[in-house]
Amino acid sequence: MPTFKVAESPASLAGENSPVVPPPAPGGNLGPVPFHPSAAALLVVVDNLWALEDWLVLTWILTIPLSFLSVALPTYWIQRRLRRDSRRTAVLKALFFGVVAAVPTSVTGTPIGLALLAWAGVRRS
Repeated sequence: MPTFKVAESPASLAGENSPVVPPPAPGGNLGPVPFHPSAAALLVVVDNLWALEDWLVLTWILTIPLSFLSVALPTYWIQRRLRRDSRRTAVLKALFFGVVAAVPTSVTGTPIGLALLAWAGVRRS
């Protein structure tokens, strides 16, 4: 009859004096995420709201500036209040998110927003 050993705990396998390794920061090996996940989620939502207007080119004169503003202004506020970014950094991030949202197809904003959310790990902040 075979005999089985009881598995030892990971601490006893590593040794009593082994250092404790802290969990990785959000963003994996790339370092901390430079934006708040709410801003990326807003980008995805607004990009999908304006998807219906993609086919009606005549309304682009309204939808492009509105989609830019509806993402850039809240992103600035989110970055300043929740991430505690400087004004300059928050403006640059808001401009980036606003320009991506203003592209008149949902081909850009949704994949970029989802990639940013995946990078952030969709963690609570």
